[in-house]
Amino acid sequence: MFWPMCAVVLGFLGLVVLGVLAARVFVEARRLGQQVADSGRRISRAAEDLERAAVSAGRAVDAL
Repeated sequence: MFWPMCAVVLGFLGLVVLGVLAARVFVEARRLGQQVADSGRRISRAAEDLERAAVSAGRAVDAL
């Protein structure tokens, strides 16, 4: 009777460990998604700044 109970307890502990690891993966995936979204916004903002700078430089060259 000892071995079947031990197997049940070990199986339950294995499921608990897998659940904890799955939760950690989920949290890290959300954090990565937020970082990717933030990077995308910053890249878009930098591209807009670069476009405005190029237009200003083009106007300055035309003024010469």
